[in-house]
Amino acid sequence: MSSNFQSIPIIDLSLANSPATRPGLLQQLHQALIQVGFLYVSNHEVPQNVVSDLKGVLPRLFNLDLEHKEEVALHNSPHFLGYSQIGSETTAGVQDQREQFEFATELPNTWSEGKPRYELLKGPNQWPRGEPDIRLKVENYIKELTKLSERFLLLVAEALGIPDELLFSFLSDQHRLKLVHYPSSDPSTASTGQGVGPHKDSSGWWTFLLQASPPNVQGLQALNKNGDWIDIPVIQDTFVVNIGQAFEVVTHGVCKATTHRVLSGSLERFSVPFFQGVRGNLTKSEALATLRSYLPTEISSVETDIGANIDSAFLRGRYDTWGESQLRTKIRSHRDVGQRFYGDVFKKYTEDDS
Repeated sequence: MSSNFQSIPIIDLSLANSPATRPGLLQQLHQALIQVGFLYVSNHEVPQNVVSDLKGVLPRLFNLDLEHKEEVALHNSPHFLGYSQIGSETTAGVQDQREQFEFATELPNTWSEGKPRYELLKGPNQWPRGEPDIRLKVENYIKELTKLSERFLLLVAEALGIPDELLFSFLSDQHRLKLVHYPSSDPSTASTGQGVGPHKDSSGWWTFLLQASPPNVQGLQALNKNGDWIDIPVIQDTFVVNIGQAFEVVTHGVCKATTHRVLSGSLERFSVPFFQGVRGNLTKSEALATLRSYLPTEISSVETDIGANIDSAFLRGRYDTWGESQLRTKIRSHRDVGQRFYGDVFKKYTEDDS
């Protein structure tokens, strides 16, 4: 396996259950973390009915009439939770051709004057009226993915030789979930073919993606170090797992967040990314100092021009805390929300050059 990967490895998590197979699993995981940054996990122990229930609500959710969607529109939430329509979010300066509902671990809004502005990212979800089963199924899914993400983090710590309590010390009490619909498009008339543009995940520690469409529906691609876009096809009963920007920072670039994108196609596509949350008060200096003694002293910085130019305030040290860089990303992606609720910092975050 090399950084110029041509496919994504599949990690069978059940191998961790036996002393005979666990070392081999950890070796496979170590290679995937260092060389690829993307992988599939199988035998993940997330109950099949929880996954099936969530898949089942996706068409119904996105088929709600515009009035119901507008009642829970993201532009009504200072927490950036709710529905956003096609073209309302931008990546790499281009409108994304997707609509989505954003949810998170249900928390009260405890922000008050004097607290950091990024604390306002935490707050309650907006739930579609008259659809109680949707809330139940989404919350069940968040609960199970939270468990999976924690089990996975234990294996990551062991594979990298890092005390697991150090990795867990970075976690937030809020994780985020997107339910995403990419409508079908005609390549001959679509202006960019961008479902979502090239990016490194900035919404969490790790991403656990459910590709919720049949195997014939493609679109997700990862960028290898040779600059080639590699297809990540749907594999049933797996999750696609990839490194987020914060993990790249704390590992001093040993485990890089891999650039990826989604192309629009002639078939509609559903996907469900779960973002394992990072605590907002994590500073760049704390992130770098915590794991320094556990990692190699010389790190390869080879990266494609596309990857090196991805907008990332925290990676580049523009803002001191993860929370502030996260708020900046949200405001830049959803400028209507930024103007409505964050007028005091809107200009600062949208006009910086990091």
